[in-house]
Amino acid sequence: MLLESVEAHQFRNLSGEVFWGQGLNIIFGENGQGKTSWLEAIYLLATTKSFRTQRPQEAIRFGESLAVVRGRVTRSRDVHRDLQVTLQGNSKSLSLNGKSETVANYLSQLHVVSFTADELEVVRGGPDARRRFLDRGVVALHHSYVQTLADYQRVIKQKNRLLQDISNSGTSIDNARELIEPWNEQITLLGSIIHRARCDYVERLQPSLQRRLFEREDVTIRYMSTLEGKGDINDYESLLRERLGLRLQAELASGYALIGPHRDDLEILLDGRDMRAYGSSGQQRSALILLDLAAISVYHLWHNEYPLFLMDDVDAELDERRIGRLLEYLRGRTQTFVTTSKGDLIKEFANNAKVFDVGEGVAVDVLRNESEKTVFTSVKGI
Repeated sequence: MLLESVEAHQFRNLSGEVFWGQGLNIIFGENGQGKTSWLEAIYLLATTKSFRTQRPQEAIRFGESLAVVRGRVTRSRDVHRDLQVTLQGNSKSLSLNGKSETVANYLSQLHVVSFTADELEVVRGGPDARRRFLDRGVVALHHSYVQTLADYQRVIKQKNRLLQDISNSGTSIDNARELIEPWNEQITLLGSIIHRARCDYVERLQPSLQRRLFEREDVTIRYMSTLEGKGDINDYESLLRERLGLRLQAELASGYALIGPHRDDLEILLDGRDMRAYGSSGQQRSALILLDLAAISVYHLWHNEYPLFLMDDVDAELDERRIGRLLEYLRGRTQTFVTTSKGDLIKEFANNAKVFDVGEGVAVDVLRNESEKTVFTSVKGI
């Protein structure tokens, strides 16, 4: 998988088209010039979402009505695909080779694994960030899983609304059970699919964890269902159906759906201890990198090609030793994109990279030949 180029129109402050290198791409620039926005544009093109905002429409340049990000992807056997995401108002449209495309099929065209400051919530934040990490990985293997998640979230939202209405109306428990039962049945069916998919993905991640890449500590993971200890977890569908019935009174009291995979978590352990509580900041960063590399490996084993790897502000998140080990591991595997505002990174790794200098949203390839490398070195003082 190779992202040949990205072109941006009225997406934040970006303008122009960038032709990327096949290996390491270093995106250099002062803060506020647009280097992270180019990374965001790649992420949007692959996922249809932004890693900087829950509302990609906020990325439309101020005063404009729409923004367009398009790119060309090369897959196996020199097959080219042109992708495009258009943001307009509160809507978003996707196209593949100039034709409108569904989300599920669009997401099968380009896959990225990303390391950003926000992604650190996977190892230091709440369960929702870890559930999203797992779900992104499952989608990368089974694109139809997008619809399963959407259906499940819709059912949970509608059930929550019904629980609150029933609680406010004083409906008897028997009548409440009759009203809730159709939604519980959908939760049972969809929730079982989600549970199986997440458990399967965790099992695939386990052997791919490069535990000793950075430190001596051992990082392990385990999927944690809220139904553990409540019955036969191996018969998850029956257990889920049973617990939904038993916990109706508690759900009515709270007004929210309390049972289902939307309450599950991914346990991340450092030498057998909870990473959130006992891991240092550096260890948490290393653990997230290990999870990302495992996700890359699982994707490669499934698709026989590597996804893209994105890392924002690389030298703020990792020290030089970890950066070196990471980039060495990725060499020959992924097309990699990292941003930095420090010239030291370019000095260290430019010989094996394409470097783009970003100013006012325009990314310029500054190392196309040795003479330009000399000019860039003297100007940047690196």
